[in-house]
Amino acid sequence: MLILLPPSETKRDGGTTGSALDLNLLGFPKLTRSRRTVLAALRKLARNQTKMSAALHLGSTQQAEVLRNRSLGVSPTLHALHRYTGVLFDALDAHSLPEDAHTFALDHVVIHSALFGLVRGGDPIPAYRLSHNTRLADTTLKKVWRNVIASELAERPELVLDLRSEGYVELGPSSGAAQAYFVRVVAEGVDGVRRALNHFNKKGKGEFARAIVRAGIDHPDVESLIHWAASAGIRLNRSGEHELELVVAEVSIGHA
Repeated sequence: MLILLPPSETKRDGGTTGSALDLNLLGFPKLTRSRRTVLAALRKLARNQTKMSAALHLGSTQQAEVLRNRSLGVSPTLHALHRYTGVLFDALDAHSLPEDAHTFALDHVVIHSALFGLVRGGDPIPAYRLSHNTRLADTTLKKVWRNVIASELAERPELVLDLRSEGYVELGPSSGAAQAYFVRVVAEGVDGVRRALNHFNKKGKGEFARAIVRAGIDHPDVESLIHWAASAGIRLNRSGEHELELVVAEVSIGHA
């Protein structure tokens, strides 16, 4: 199975000493050409600090993000699973996973990067700044990524659990995959009413992904996943032909 996550705006600095970006080391090699296209466009944009700051909506205190993009080819790399920070990845907390669960995550977690497309948890990537809605000078991210990522996902025979935000779904829908399921997170209050979540759905998704990788089960289909979730006390239900609803209690997110 693949656990498909969105990225985060924030990235962890640093990486393995002596390492540098090598596109040949990334998973999903069919995306290499598109990766080169976006990298070239981002490097071009990075030549002009003012234009890049505007394109990335960066303030005066965020200029280090421009420097990150200028040094993409020489910056040290980290496993993608450890590069991203923020609410979802803090809840996943990959650093604290037991060794077997961590290994499972490196193989089965896939992160949808605006810069690199789909990357596996174990893929080595540098720190960068690029969002799904960033406008590039010569092209758009949707034009570059949508068809190639949709095609890549459509070829996956395994269960694809799509936990991405809708902005990243637009950069490559998983709807063409036979076993792809988009997950919506809702909170249930003490009154029994279910409400859609926005910011806090990231925490719910991160905790859900952590539970899956800790269990270490490569679920062959959605029925297996739903059965496991019920046994683990996780409320996961079908809500459409290719949609699942993850129900969390409002009290569990109220102080997140």
